[in-house]
Amino acid sequence: MRFQVYDLGLIEFRPAGEFQRQLVQKIKEGRAGHSLILCRHRPVITFGRSANRANILATSEELNAKGIELAETERGGDVTYHGPGQLTVYPVFDLNNIKKDIHLFLRNLEGRITSVLEILGIPAVRREGLTGAWVGKKKIASIGIAVKNWITYHGFALNVWEDDLRNFSLIRPCGMDIIMTSIESESKRLIPMTRIKDILIKEMYRWPR
Repeated sequence: MRFQVYDLGLIEFRPAGEFQRQLVQKIKEGRAGHSLILCRHRPVITFGRSANRANILATSEELNAKGIELAETERGGDVTYHGPGQLTVYPVFDLNNIKKDIHLFLRNLEGRITSVLEILGIPAVRREGLTGAWVGKKKIASIGIAVKNWITYHGFALNVWEDDLRNFSLIRPCGMDIIMTSIESESKRLIPMTRIKDILIKEMYRWPR
């Protein structure tokens, strides 16, 4: 599958969301096609449509002291954290031109993530009844999407750097009592973000038709 790649670098969460919504509108109007957005976010805790604010374990004062913002979002799911140690990926895909099957779209996303991790030597898997990618019982990638007119936006966050994991202790990730892990934690080495992006783009090109 072919798509336009947009690498936004390190960006605040809200401008990235607005960029996605603009792309969704362009695709709806036939002025753009499938698009893949890559970025890293400054520290932010986001709420999905089914989020329970009780899953934030830190006080407002603690979050302010750490420079962590709060943001509501249109994606599904509960509470999650985004930070500069993640690669955040937003596939803005027109399911009208693929398959109008959101469940299949999610499973394909998980398949692309686990393929990237396999290339990096990390045995990640999908878990029945749960979204995302897992290494054993530890979660390494979280998924939350939105769909408008069968055009997807939002996407997934792949944990890359180990030191960014500490902020997950401020929340119950995805509303669950789970341990988060990262590529650095599992591989015992720091793999350049540019290499991970290159692998990811190549794997996304293999998206099932």
